[in-house]
Amino acid sequence: MTRWLIGAWCGAVLCGLILPGHVLAQTPEEKSREAFNAQSKTLAERIDKIIEARLAAAKVKTGAVVDDAVFLRRIHIDLAGRIPEVVTLTDFIDPTNDNPNKREEFIDKLLASDEYANNFANYWRSLMLTENPNNFQAQALRPSFEAWLKQRLKSNEGYDRVVHELLTATPVFNGGNMNNVTPAAFYFGNENKAENLAGATSRIFLGVKIECAQCHPHPFAKWKQHQFWEYAAFFSGLQQFNRPQQQPVNAFSREIKIPDSDKIVKAKFLNGQDPKWKENVPTRTTLADWVTASENPYFAKAAVDHIWSYFFGVSLLEPIMEPTDDSPPAHAELLDVMAKEFTEQKFNLKFLIRAIVLTKSYQRVSVAMSEKTKDEVQLFAKMPVRGMTPEQFFDSLSMAVGYKDPNAPQPQFQQFGQMSPRREFLTKFTSQDKRSETQTSILQALMMMNGKFLAEHTSLDHNESLRVISTTTTPQKRVSTLYRLVLSREPRPEEVARLSQYIKAGGGTGDQRQAVADIYWALLNSAEFMLNH
Repeated sequence: MTRWLIGAWCGAVLCGLILPGHVLAQTPEEKSREAFNAQSKTLAERIDKIIEARLAAAKVKTGAVVDDAVFLRRIHIDLAGRIPEVVTLTDFIDPTNDNPNKREEFIDKLLASDEYANNFANYWRSLMLTENPNNFQAQALRPSFEAWLKQRLKSNEGYDRVVHELLTATPVFNGGNMNNVTPAAFYFGNENKAENLAGATSRIFLGVKIECAQCHPHPFAKWKQHQFWEYAAFFSGLQQFNRPQQQPVNAFSREIKIPDSDKIVKAKFLNGQDPKWKENVPTRTTLADWVTASENPYFAKAAVDHIWSYFFGVSLLEPIMEPTDDSPPAHAELLDVMAKEFTEQKFNLKFLIRAIVLTKSYQRVSVAMSEKTKDEVQLFAKMPVRGMTPEQFFDSLSMAVGYKDPNAPQPQFQQFGQMSPRREFLTKFTSQDKRSETQTSILQALMMMNGKFLAEHTSLDHNESLRVISTTTTPQKRVSTLYRLVLSREPRPEEVARLSQYIKAGGGTGDQRQAVADIYWALLNSAEFMLNH
């Protein structure tokens, strides 16, 4: 009887598969995911249409779409925060892998990974926290701030809810307790001063730079001094923390005295509107409600510009922070379309990111920023060559040399003050304000060329993978393996010919194994490895 039931069930399944017109019912989750994917692809197409129309009007030619190897490296750094593993690269660029949707499927795989959450936690933290090594409290709270961001990104919480939580958080110093994830570092990083918090929140969450109006009317934009302090009044209930045990003093304070004057101003939104105060609702909650509201014209556009700038190294508002009548938004239509869709998708960061990286504009060839290429980069005809974040650089280097961080997969929980290889790198490889304008300091160059970490991990005595590469197969295959491992691509014929000859000759020592190690070290120190392109 049991066998008959199993046979009947199998037969029904097979019949269902082969009967014409039979469609298996989708689950609500599948329907939601399908709609999500379709809507993000539609937005990607709209973005490309707007950009291509602008390029046509400016008579600027678009660059070609990159090959699979370049795409894979670029998307892996941008989403996962590091270069891909060799096995991932090999599978993706395999000529027999002709899946027409493989780029889209790989994007989805990365967006679902913990590495995505880690990478963007680093990114948002770099935007929200001011790096000040002398601010002990902010530095001690930084790991728990990153952990807080990672949790929200991993669950794909709406950006509006993340910002709302930050703006209403209680800035209590927890002594760097890693078990208590909190955004309090944002407040300590701004010294819990109303004027510092006003400048930071307006710049980061509203895309408006009003600090210049703190002491006098802004010399170019329309912001006046009283407007700055009206906005700062929302934070007047926070006193400056000189000692860790101090607490916020007045959650309902709604006015502030302008320094060096007798004038007291009441809290007012940046759009000039007076808040509608509610009984027993703290002042910063009223502010957070306004900042993150779907009808707020500033909030969505500022978020979209942050994400766009991350991927393209170029702002859609140039300059985003200080638009004036003489300096209008450079890509107003593009910004409006994305901000509208982002809002309608309930501020879903993965939706916005997915749409951007699916565009042809994102997948075009790259070019170094210069006067000659300025129009191509600013009109998005080509991708700019961008600097990696410090975390991306170290994690890519670790992948290339086979280094395993003992604090992985949560490197932010490393003990505060501990000088591990990762922390040492992060202190010397600072983030760039504009990632399309890459710089390398003397300290960075010396650390790569002469530093203990790289010297140790590129030595034949220490690196097992290098020992295997240097003693097996032909010189040509050794070169190919090194290029895949470090640069995530196949070497060009002329590179194979030149470097194979170098290996055969034994380099400068007459030792073929050492010649392979020399090439390995040189590739790791190359601009091609250090940059995202």
